[in-house]
Parts: sequence; structure tokens; C-alpha cells
Amino acid sequence: PFHTIIPGFLSRDGEPVMSFGVMGGNMQPQGHLQTLVRMLDHQQNPQAACDAPRWRFNAGLEINVERSMDPATVQGLSALGHRIDVISDSYQDFGAGQFIWRLGDPAVDGYVAASDPRRDGQAVVF
Repeated sequence: PFHTIIPGFLSRDGEPVMSFGVMGGNMQPQGHLQTLVRMLDHQQNPQAACDAPRWRFNAGLEINVERSMDPATVQGLSALGHRIDVISDSYQDFGAGQFIWRLGDPAVDGYVAASDPRRDGQAVVF
């Protein structure tokens, strides 16, 4: 079922790297994918990946995009036959993520935390 918590855990060579989750019904797996691609393939830090505009598949070829999505991306999707519905930024149906990323040796390098601006929350370290 979509309305369950589906946390994620990322490891590299058997070592923990990040615990994370994006809540929000059917946006959960889509949000996981989008934020991970931004961090792993585009080398964005967790907060930048969390803040970035998102898209969301609905039914068939319908895709919702946040208003701040790159217009070239929106035009490209439309050219492929997708029906695009532009939604205001920070609309909560685009999910809300929380991330804790381990930097190298945690005793020396520490951690980075990120919290999604689409919902209430904050990243706090102590």
C-alpha cells in the first residue's frame, strides 16, 4: 500500500552512508528516486536535492511538475506526449523528505542532515 512509511537506507561497500525517507503516498518511491539521483548522479548535497523541484506521475501520461521546474524539462516531457499539470511549489503532494548523510569517518567528519521545505520539519544536530 502507498500510505505506509517506506524509509530508505543507502550503503556503500557494506558501510552505512545515509538514512532517508520521503513521505507522501504514491510520491514516496518517486521522491526517493528523484532525491537519490540528484545526490548520487548530480553530486548535490542532501539539502539541495531536497529543495529541488519535483515531478510526479499520476495516471497514464499525466505528470505534475512544480512551478519552479526547468521550462526545458517541461517542454521535453510535453514533446514526448505527456500531459503536464503545473502545480504551485511547496504543494505537499510532492512529498517531504528527511535525510541524514554520513561523511566519511563519522568520528572525524560527522554528518549532514536535510529537511524538506514542503512540510514542517528541521535538520538539527547536537
